[in-house]
Amino acid sequence: MPSLPVSLLIPIKNEAANLPRCLKSVAWADEIFVVDSQSTDGSQRIAQEHGAQVVQFHFNGTWPKKKNWSLENLPFKHEWVFILDADEVLPAGTEAEVRKIVTQPGHPVDGYWINRRFMFMGRWLKHAYYPNWNLRLFRHRLGRYEKLTEVDTQSGDNEVHEHVVVQGTTGFLKSEMDHYAFPSVAVFVEKHNRYSNWEARVALDRYLRGSGGQLQKSQVGIRRRLKRLSQSLPCRPLLRFLYVYLAQRGFLDGREGYYFARLHGIYEFLSVAKTFELKKGVGQDSAPPAAG
Repeated sequence: MPSLPVSLLIPIKNEAANLPRCLKSVAWADEIFVVDSQSTDGSQRIAQEHGAQVVQFHFNGTWPKKKNWSLENLPFKHEWVFILDADEVLPAGTEAEVRKIVTQPGHPVDGYWINRRFMFMGRWLKHAYYPNWNLRLFRHRLGRYEKLTEVDTQSGDNEVHEHVVVQGTTGFLKSEMDHYAFPSVAVFVEKHNRYSNWEARVALDRYLRGSGGQLQKSQVGIRRRLKRLSQSLPCRPLLRFLYVYLAQRGFLDGREGYYFARLHGIYEFLSVAKTFELKKGVGQDSAPPAAG
């Protein structure tokens, strides 16, 4: 069967542990771009061995970030692009589903959401953070990541919680991808320390000048509005824990679900504390005065 006429976009930085599994799951794609941020662990070699084109991204500190820069600057050979993180894996059935979409002349839908299954402590969490929809397959000229703030979020060069907005109609894939985002608690803590930088600076920016925006999937939009509402409530870390553990039924995921919910409560606490610090003007990442 010929290669599938779709372009894959995979942003990376030091993803040697994840890349082989990820690239193997999309070997059917005709074109794969791996956009790298100067990895030092051999990720470039792994990508090239799997037939991917490696492009280096140099971040200017604010905007654009890696995925939007790639959508604007890469010479995609195909109309359709699929964005995949290195810690995500597509199941075998995805190829046939995507082929039917991208090879159909005059296909009436311009973008597709795909559901993610989170892997944590060696198991799939069937309730906590599930379902988790992301818009990843779309006509690349019609889709861009939303811009939520102009400020330096101190969260790295890749989009964190921004979503793709497609200028057209969207649908849903039947396939679900596995997300190996947190191979250990240490990785969860490291990532969410960066994510809480993003949360705090976006919250401060919103506090100072306000922001809006609508998303195409109502569930994602509702979740974001609830998050904004929760930012005015007391006991946010406790509420975040209860949301994941009770409202999302994380308690049905056993001890792993409990730990996952507690860690998200800690993440919320970091976001609250960092936002308060920034509002006081003491969290500007400046060096302390010299002693003497």
